[in-house]
Amino acid sequence: MSHSLSSRRVVLARRPCGVPRAADFRLEAATTPELAAAEVRVANRFLSMDPAIRGFLDDRPSYLPPVAIGATVRGMTLGRVVESRNPRIPAGAYVRALAGWEELSVLDSQAIGLEVIEPAAGIPLENYLGALGPAGLTAWIGLNEIGRLSPGQTVLLSAAAGAVGSVAGQIARLRGCRVVGLVGSSAKAERLRSLGFHAAVDYRASADLGQAIRTACPDGVDLYFDNVGGAILEAVLPQMKVHGFVVVCGMVGDYNTQDDPQPVRTLWQLVVKRLTMRGFLTYEHAHRIPEAQAQLTQWVREGALVALDNFHDGLEQAPAAFIELMSGLTIGKTLVRLPER
Repeated sequence: MSHSLSSRRVVLARRPCGVPRAADFRLEAATTPELAAAEVRVANRFLSMDPAIRGFLDDRPSYLPPVAIGATVRGMTLGRVVESRNPRIPAGAYVRALAGWEELSVLDSQAIGLEVIEPAAGIPLENYLGALGPAGLTAWIGLNEIGRLSPGQTVLLSAAAGAVGSVAGQIARLRGCRVVGLVGSSAKAERLRSLGFHAAVDYRASADLGQAIRTACPDGVDLYFDNVGGAILEAVLPQMKVHGFVVVCGMVGDYNTQDDPQPVRTLWQLVVKRLTMRGFLTYEHAHRIPEAQAQLTQWVREGALVALDNFHDGLEQAPAAFIELMSGLTIGKTLVRLPER
């Protein structure tokens, strides 16, 4: 028989202004309800900290409704099913889904991104929220489905030391491309070089970013994988090759300042260079996910693809982990790790 269980959750206390602050969030006790038909109760093990969450916290239209004041903050999770009334998802299974910053989640069959995960032997569970999860799948889909990646190209990535960028750069290198990353510190640049990036540009240390990109990409850029937008995008567009691709994964440079976004004054280059610029959402390309998952798993198993993770322990650390991410201080995938229940 289904029963309710006590839990804790992090709710939105007030809408952030600029970079989020600790006072924007509140930790609360909660009770998960009894299960209805086709629902599962999940004990979350990992919470994914993603820049897209910042957009959910503003009261403005987006591809998902904003988080209401007092509601649980929304994000991708990975956990173990502890109770099930869904015949297709048994108790004991691991699932990932768009759920919330909470210890226990109740999910129905329509939950966004709900997927049963079958962890491969020898691969850490957390990889299925990072390099083998939404971050890795986003990188693979963006390069292959949107950017039409092919060997021999020059691929430039912004936020290249982040969860998506670090995987995308490694994928491009494994596909035989010259790979250049844009980052915000010398430590991040050095980390990219250790992953096999051919060059890394610290935009904060570059007086002329356009010239720095030209030096790193002397023949121009075939494919730009953009996670930042704003001034970075403005500097990159004139460096693109004719008929190049700009894959728009995100625009984190404006996420904290959506009321005053950075103008991009070089959009005329879309015409000059006859560029293709396209945004995408990974889950709209579900037909490619099995292929992407298989390829990424093979690379991780072989050691060809390195998963970069950084951890914060305990639900109460979720706001701090997110603030650190949105302050540009992290390398790789930022995860909050919860104890088993």
